[in-house]
Amino acid sequence: MLPVAVDAMGGDKAPGEILAGAHAAAALGISVVLVGPEGLDGCGDLPLIYASEVIAMDDDAAQGVRRKKDSTLVRAAEAVRDGKAGAMVSAGNTGATMASALLRMGRIRGVNRPAIATVIPVPGLHPNILLDSGANAEVQVEWLGQFARMGSIYARHRFGVEVPKVGLLSIGEEPGKGDSLRKEAFELLSNTPGIDFIGNVEGRDLMLKTADVIVTDGFTGNVALKTLEGGLKTLFNALLTAFASEPHYKEHADALLPALLPLHAEMSPDTYGGAVLLGVDGICIISHGSSGERAMLNAIKLADEMARSGLVDEITAAFATGE
Repeated sequence: MLPVAVDAMGGDKAPGEILAGAHAAAALGISVVLVGPEGLDGCGDLPLIYASEVIAMDDDAAQGVRRKKDSTLVRAAEAVRDGKAGAMVSAGNTGATMASALLRMGRIRGVNRPAIATVIPVPGLHPNILLDSGANAEVQVEWLGQFARMGSIYARHRFGVEVPKVGLLSIGEEPGKGDSLRKEAFELLSNTPGIDFIGNVEGRDLMLKTADVIVTDGFTGNVALKTLEGGLKTLFNALLTAFASEPHYKEHADALLPALLPLHAEMSPDTYGGAVLLGVDGICIISHGSSGERAMLNAIKLADEMARSGLVDEITAAFATGE
């Protein structure tokens, strides 16, 4: 199996936490190749693809990829393109990660635009998949149909959902609700072969098992995702503050923590490692900028799993045949 190319310099905690996650993945038997500057400390026995430049988190994505051709992101994408790696992972600049993958790997034939597919946890059940969650601020109706098809294939590969239910994110369940884009998309998705479209879903359904795959434009999807992340973080912090507010609460808090800690882990983005960029001709995992060792380990595990599963091959075949 080809190794996973890991951008050693991407993210707020690079390179230390990124390297720790890479070594943890290698210890599990996953083949990993790092992408970073020559002489990078902490590589150990992991191979290194040299890259002399780094696209910063605040760099313009498109210009960064064009100007910094020897950046870690560009070299990681080229490793996948050239068959030196089976997948790439980065916690760096999201736009630049996407641009590197798109410009170096290319789009799958028949896919108009790639989409970021993000896992949304559902307590006690397999997660939902939200796409697009940030790649395309504005979309055309046809793209939403493509997102639904790619998301359904991804749900089968990642979570084993044989016939994923697809929902369209809107402001009401009724077919006539939403703006003109949502109304046209409802009609299109109702007649799109190869998906099980159940109709509109609302924001309250994101963490319920109403639909397995939820499609929307990247602007709405990113706002919804960040709202959920912020809301969950605020809720857990408020609980911890409440537990510590009175001395006599400690005994009760200690009794509750064993039940709350697994729930916290299930809700944490670190558990899922990152989002998959669907529609490019290769596996690209976009991790959170704050990713630490655990998040990076899970991102590398996801990249390896998706490369082995033949996800890209199935999407390519589906769009080649129109099924």
